[in-house]
Amino acid sequence: MKSQSITDYGQPLEPVETQTPTPSGCEVLVEITHCGVCHSDVHFHDGHFDMGGGQKLDVRGARQTPFTLGHEIEGTVIAIGPDVKNIEVGARTVVYPWIGCGDCPSCDRGEEHYCNGRALGVNLPGGFSSHCLVPDEAYCLDAGAIDPGLASTYMCSGITAYSALKHLKPVASDDQILIVGLGGVGMMALQFALQMFDTPPLVADLDENKLQAAMGAGAAAAYNPKDEKAAKQLLADTNGGVPAAVDFVGAEGSLNFASGALRRGGEVKIVGLFGGAFSMPIPFFPFRAISIGGSMTGSLADTKEMLEIVKAGNINPIPIEFRDMSAASDTLDDLREGRIIGRVVLTNE
Repeated sequence: MKSQSITDYGQPLEPVETQTPTPSGCEVLVEITHCGVCHSDVHFHDGHFDMGGGQKLDVRGARQTPFTLGHEIEGTVIAIGPDVKNIEVGARTVVYPWIGCGDCPSCDRGEEHYCNGRALGVNLPGGFSSHCLVPDEAYCLDAGAIDPGLASTYMCSGITAYSALKHLKPVASDDQILIVGLGGVGMMALQFALQMFDTPPLVADLDENKLQAAMGAGAAAAYNPKDEKAAKQLLADTNGGVPAAVDFVGAEGSLNFASGALRRGGEVKIVGLFGGAFSMPIPFFPFRAISIGGSMTGSLADTKEMLEIVKAGNINPIPIEFRDMSAASDTLDDLREGRIIGRVVLTNE
């Protein structure tokens, strides 16, 4: 098994060769054809998340090096454990990576994505590799006729976007939501929003190229927070603000823009993990009756539901750039610098 792995946090990934695992019990061995690269991979590669004010959350203790990142996994089943019943060798699959411990209140509620005790590419070896050992056949999902490579992106980018939008408070048919941040997840959210809401969404980003791409993909209007007039223009265009905004950046500036775009009674869902800190006077919460919360990927049930929507042909694909698996480290650098539009998918083909 050949992998591109962390050997020293913050340093370039290194090629690592290990023995290919043999599945036991309900385990499934997948030969990886594609693996998407997510911005959270950058934070895990760095070994920390930015908490603002010079503070960092150290996450290096969750894994031992060498460690293989990558959680948007697609491939072919090449071996199964003796207890596997519902999947066969040769099947094409995408892998739900947000696997819990299976023995905690979150897992008992079907919310194992809140546990992540065995998350692939986070706690267990992931998809920047030639193979991946999946702990149970339940997490190997049918990709149907979704294009190779694109299918992998729905295992994080897709389910993260879909779940955040699904769990917003109800939005009236003539209302517009705001999507802040147009990276891979934000662009995916735009496509799901066009399907899930009656009115096309508004979008915001600091990159004019990304704004242009979003407008071409169906957004109703675009705003650049660098423009001092953007916030006032959005409030004027929406007659007082939007009922809901989803922040796919998760930085102080993006959250300020998102919360400032809300009308009274609105809500912000924070999805992005860029980092930093946020402050708002406490009386503003009751005065404006707003709510600010987080959304972390999505459940296995939500993922299956999302895949059916995609397989029905109702979601347009986001821009995909394919790179060889050996380019994993360079791709993480490109993500750090904001040089990627859409999603990069690494391939072993």
